[in-house]
Amino acid sequence: MGMVRAASFLLLLALLAAADARRQKGGETACDKGWECSGSRFCCNETITDYFKAYQFEELFAKRNSSLAHATGFWDYQAFITAAALFEPRGFGTTGGREMSMKEVAAFLGHVGAKTSCGYSLADGGSLAWGLCYNHEMSPSQSYCDDSNELYRCAEGVEYYGRGALPVYWNYNYGIMGKGIKQDLLNHPELLEQNATLAFEAAIWRWMTPMKRKQPSAHDAFVGNWKPTKKDTLSKRYPGFGATMNILYGDAICGKGSIDNMNGIISHYQHYLDLMGVGAQHSGDNLDCADQVPFNPSSKSPDS
Repeated sequence: MGMVRAASFLLLLALLAAADARRQKGGETACDKGWECSGSRFCCNETITDYFKAYQFEELFAKRNSSLAHATGFWDYQAFITAAALFEPRGFGTTGGREMSMKEVAAFLGHVGAKTSCGYSLADGGSLAWGLCYNHEMSPSQSYCDDSNELYRCAEGVEYYGRGALPVYWNYNYGIMGKGIKQDLLNHPELLEQNATLAFEAAIWRWMTPMKRKQPSAHDAFVGNWKPTKKDTLSKRYPGFGATMNILYGDAICGKGSIDNMNGIISHYQHYLDLMGVGAQHSGDNLDCADQVPFNPSSKSPDS
């Protein structure tokens, strides 16, 4: 009986070893790094805290806690890292080698910095030092409620103005994003201006998630996972930072030539590359979207 048990145990070990070998051969080996990253082949690479430290976050967002900022004390490094850890197993900041990973973090934060900035050309520290100045739209011109959307109906008395690290507008966008991060943002959009970790989580979810089938996420377009179709190439859409603007903002930014809003986002990205030690010269090809045809033309929202 003991010999049978021993043989069974050895057979089990052999099966486990064979399964592990198949995972390694297919590049699917799962690695565990504690709370930072676990259960994914991407965790075998460096994780964000390996190359992006708290002092660098402080350098990127140097004026966010200034007395002139509008969200003083709200945003911090730990909130970003905690949110990012949820997406590292999917490849956020863990795809490719160190340079690509650092470039992706700079690209994502470049969007965040530009969309939450209160900087201007003569501001103390320069216009690029004022990212994360806001956590919500200061003077909403409307409630951003689309009554025609039956799937994500507006909650009574709730306003859906811009909130978060990549500001979210409109009831349907709060509904979709809330479903994605498992939070009731449709009824409680204020969570994105009350909890910095959730605000970063929602923004990274947007970065990592395609909005439509057969379209890339900003992550995939940036790191090179996306292969453009013939229609994409005819529309001048190619992998790179420019495509991330197309995916996130559509015709509010792209296909309009060299406009200030687009150039401001690019400037934040390149500035952050410099501060992180990568260098703006490594920004990559297809940096802008000046001539790109938008993936999803829309006239409803500037940041929908």
